[in-house]
Amino acid sequence: MNNIMGMIFIVVGLVFDFFGCLGLVRLPDVYNRLQASTKCVTFGTCSILFGAFLMLGITAAGIKTLFCIIFLVLTAPVSAHALARGAHISGVKLWKKSVVDRYKEDKRSNQ
Repeated sequence: MNNIMGMIFIVVGLVFDFFGCLGLVRLPDVYNRLQASTKCVTFGTCSILFGAFLMLGITAAGIKTLFCIIFLVLTAPVSAHALARGAHISGVKLWKKSVVDRYKEDKRSNQ
């Protein structure tokens, strides 16, 4: 039963990773691409790791997968935020059809 559930989590994770990678190729600017990579790829990779944990059980490798999930959930959004802020500060323009620029609004309100 654990192997079947593990395989289901792995397949779901692969689907999310695929759509995250597709978003990296198809989306128009760096900010939208960061959105795709942070949301889809983080959830997909965590799902794959959790599926591996279900298949491995409570072993040394299984516990390492849980630590990797925790590390990924804590670091991926922070790094994406830092990359987006750095891109905005260095002058990377938003896509022409973007409607909201929160960094620009924050800069105006702090002055």
